Amino acid sequence: MSSGSSSTAVAHQGVAAKVVGTVAVLAAAGAVAGLGTLGGFSTSDSVDTEVATGALSIRLDAAAGTTSVPFAGGAMMPGDVEQVAFDLRNDGDVPLASVGFASAAKVSSLLDTDLVDGLQMDVDACSQPWTTSGGSWTCGGTVTGFYTGPIVMDESLEGAASLRPGGVDHLLTTVSFPTTAGDELKQQSSTFTFTFSAVQRDGAAR
Repeated sequence: MSSGSSSTAVAHQGVAAKVVGTVAVLAAAGAVAGLGTLGGFSTSDSVDTEVATGALSIRLDAAAGTTSVPFAGGAMMPGDVEQVAFDLRNDGDVPLASVGFASAAKVSSLLDTDLVDGLQMDVDACSQPWTTSGGSWTCGGTVTGFYTGPIVMDESLEGAASLRPGGVDHLLTTVSFPTTAGDELKQQSSTFTFTFSAVQRDGAAR
């Protein structure tokens, strides 16, 4: 995308709405239960155990009818702020060791390399679904801040609700263009890729 001399354009490439990892998790191996002996006679019994694998899956859902992409992009000028609310859901059946959120510049410019005057991003979670009114988002519960800093980042979402099967994180990303940006950031363009990743927890004895 391009803009006039008084604005800065941000080109954006969205990610798929569903981010899925396929990891097989083995359940406990079959067990054999042995009965004790009595008076020289012996006996035994067997137990059949079904072994199944678990499914590791995370999904992005739109909040309040908006896009599920963390940042919609478009032309931005210094002082502009764009917010997008969406849900990160663990729709698998195994607990996770970690959930990560990363953004990378597929096409780079001063918008992402200038760590002070380039684009900045906040990632917050609400204990309840975000609500919108008049173009602003409100949390009716408790807000947890996951990240604040330059738009290019790689962060683990510590304590995320989506670590649990069926858990949902109600996320809000806020991308801002600092008012301190000078003329050197005019007519810059970057393309961003956003990635959510999930890592299964280690196996445990059962």
